[in-house]
Amino acid sequence: MVESAEQLQPTRVAQVMRAIQARIDRRQYTPGSRIPSVRAMAESMGVSKSTVVEAYGRLAAEGVVQPRLGSGFYVAAPLAPLDLAELSPDTDPTVDPLWMMRQALRPGGDDIRPGCGWLPESWMPHETMRKALRSAARDGTGPALFEYAPTQGADTLRTLITRRLWDQGVEATPEQVMLTDSCSQAIDLVCRFLLEPGATVVIDDPCYFNFMALLRAHRANVLSVPVTPTGPDLAAFAAILETHKPRIYITNSGLQNPTGATMSAAVAHRLLKITAPHDLVIVEDDIFGDFEEQPAPRLAAFDGLDRVIRVGSFSKTLSASVRSGYIAGRPDWIRGLADLRMVTGMATSTLNAELLSAMLVDGTYRRHLERVRDRLARLRQTVKLKLARLGIVPWIEPAGGMFLWCKLPEGCDAAEVTRRALAENVVLAPGNAFSASGAAKDFMRFNVTHMDGERVYQVLARAMENGRPAKSRR
Repeated sequence: MVESAEQLQPTRVAQVMRAIQARIDRRQYTPGSRIPSVRAMAESMGVSKSTVVEAYGRLAAEGVVQPRLGSGFYVAAPLAPLDLAELSPDTDPTVDPLWMMRQALRPGGDDIRPGCGWLPESWMPHETMRKALRSAARDGTGPALFEYAPTQGADTLRTLITRRLWDQGVEATPEQVMLTDSCSQAIDLVCRFLLEPGATVVIDDPCYFNFMALLRAHRANVLSVPVTPTGPDLAAFAAILETHKPRIYITNSGLQNPTGATMSAAVAHRLLKITAPHDLVIVEDDIFGDFEEQPAPRLAAFDGLDRVIRVGSFSKTLSASVRSGYIAGRPDWIRGLADLRMVTGMATSTLNAELLSAMLVDGTYRRHLERVRDRLARLRQTVKLKLARLGIVPWIEPAGGMFLWCKLPEGCDAAEVTRRALAENVVLAPGNAFSASGAAKDFMRFNVTHMDGERVYQVLARAMENGRPAKSRR
């Protein structure tokens, strides 16, 4: 039976009401902000103006919005508690960043985790850490064991980080460095410092999935730019700059996560040139930089920490439990960020800073990295050959690190393969978890350090075979 216009009207009114309420719940519209005009809402949803008028009237009666004579309708309802999971309710859970992190961090002694983003515990320098802990316990003074650190963090570690930055061509002073608990916290602080709700942020496509989840919490308008083997697609980037006026771009110059791509010097120079007129701040996340076999160009070195903010961490290379990262940037910004860090979390751990300082000073950290880089180079080749037997091919040959960004055989849906592998306690990382545009359906990120033994390849083979459409299996 064909429904009449009168029968359809209540449904369309409800659709408009749900659309406005969803935007409020997602914090696209905050208390006191103006919602679209009747005409604009009618055009965007393909309904009549009378439908929108009725929907807005009902929302006003419910206290969700309030009319202002001659001005329009404004959000009246208080914000609901922030629920990151509800901000993308239509997303396939298998490619949702929060789902990915829950699976990677779930307890499970039998799990194999090729989809995780860290080294196995067995790769870490156990004796070196024990020695440093014993030394801190034996020689530690009151400040190290019991007192708060200065607002920018322990002086010794900031000085050591400054020296490491100089080795990479980044001219900085200790006053331009602030310690944090992690790279994620560093980026969160930068977003708090620079972003207003609704501001536009550019990310790589694909990129580290936690960037997308974090930016949800900041109510940012997220746009993505395709990644090439030598950096972001500059033509696409230029178009975004002209049309959307973004405030921040977050990227990895070296060993981009998940692809392993490294930005070339030519792309880095051109990127800084095209962004210069646009008041864009670049956040250069260098968390995987220490895994590079040959250091790549860095935006922070070319820019001199003017419009580039550098963040880093020791979580991936040394210990996820010894929480210590950093931000390097303009001195005036670092002072503001330090105040923000102080009011949201007081100070970083002085004990953690002392442990890291000891390992940086005596050379044990450098020797540990040399062993890890050699081991990773051999293992990437081994895993690449084993994946090739399954028809899985790397997008590029990365210049270091633990990741291979791979294309699955034709007909394989990475999300479906992930679901089937998880049923056998193998945690994978499907491509679209890293892609804001959803353009990586047949890609997957593999952490080569979690792919020892044959079980992971057997499970992967079964998951791919069973996860293909019947036509593709023939």
